[in-house]
Amino acid sequence: MKNIATLLSGGVDSSVVVHLLCEQGFKPDLFYIKIGMDDKEYMGCSAEEDIELAQATARKYGLTLDVIDLQQEYWDSVVKYTIEKVSKGYTPNPDVMCNKLIKFGCFEEKVGYQYDFTATGHYASTHCIDDQTWLGTAKDPLKDQTDFLAQIDKLQVSKLMFPLGNLMKHEVRDIALNAKLPSAKRKDSQGICFLGKINYNDFVKRFLGEKEGPIIELETGKILGKHKGFWFHTIGQRKGIGLAGGPWYVVKKDIQENTIYVSRGFDVETQYGDHFTMNDFHFITANPWKEFPKEGVEIKFKIRHTPEYSPGYLFQKGTQYLLRSKENLQGIAPGQFGVIYDKDAKICIGSGEISF
Repeated sequence: MKNIATLLSGGVDSSVVVHLLCEQGFKPDLFYIKIGMDDKEYMGCSAEEDIELAQATARKYGLTLDVIDLQQEYWDSVVKYTIEKVSKGYTPNPDVMCNKLIKFGCFEEKVGYQYDFTATGHYASTHCIDDQTWLGTAKDPLKDQTDFLAQIDKLQVSKLMFPLGNLMKHEVRDIALNAKLPSAKRKDSQGICFLGKINYNDFVKRFLGEKEGPIIELETGKILGKHKGFWFHTIGQRKGIGLAGGPWYVVKKDIQENTIYVSRGFDVETQYGDHFTMNDFHFITANPWKEFPKEGVEIKFKIRHTPEYSPGYLFQKGTQYLLRSKENLQGIAPGQFGVIYDKDAKICIGSGEISF
């Protein structure tokens, strides 16, 4: 029988994973990964409620639960990555790096290596094609999380189990209610994993402070107001700009001059683009295209966490990859990951960081 480790968060999804595995006759060992910094007064990510619910689930099925403390590792990698990227004007995705470096990185090094598989509550799937394991999308497009998994590697994906991949979210809720799981009625968590109830801007302010700069209308060069630092703003942002008579969108940032450029309107042209380049592109399992034709390879992609996949073409330009979209894209933000799928959006191929 397979030796399975299961990452349990205290939420409904991972609890249903435990239930499903036990129904199949497995007795997984359960692990809660602790990442919120207890000794930081500004880190509001209390693990107490999560651990209590995880322990209740473990007791229900007669399983063991171990708390794995990866607080320092998380701080040294994911949090520092986030602050460094923000300070340079990028829009980082810490949840992507958490999966790569912590959940399937540090955990594997400390504990996971002892197990055949690690099961999680992510909405994703795996497919074995030509003796290789590929990351596949989930049945529920609203909950699909492959974009958050697009930086994991070949070894990591080969050891992962995603029992929720073929279920819709409402089916997961129904299973939890029928099984009377302790977390059955708990709401889904929102926001960046390490912040808890702390406001993102408050967190950034603590590290980068404030520095006043102008907000300029791109088309006219007119100064419309002031901001407190370019690091509080991202390309495509609409809310929180503080200007009347909108809607206003952030369409450009001058990092050296600490200047934010905005455009007004519901369908303003400067919000949109149809191409971008990616640095350090990462193939999860392998490069499925031996050669890139002049017209590019047809793919689907995402530039943010949405249920929709955009159609486009991928080109290789030396060490960089260029993506050209079939549709105009709103808010292409450097620092975010361009996540690439096959043309049918069944396999997540990999991802690269969008560059300026």
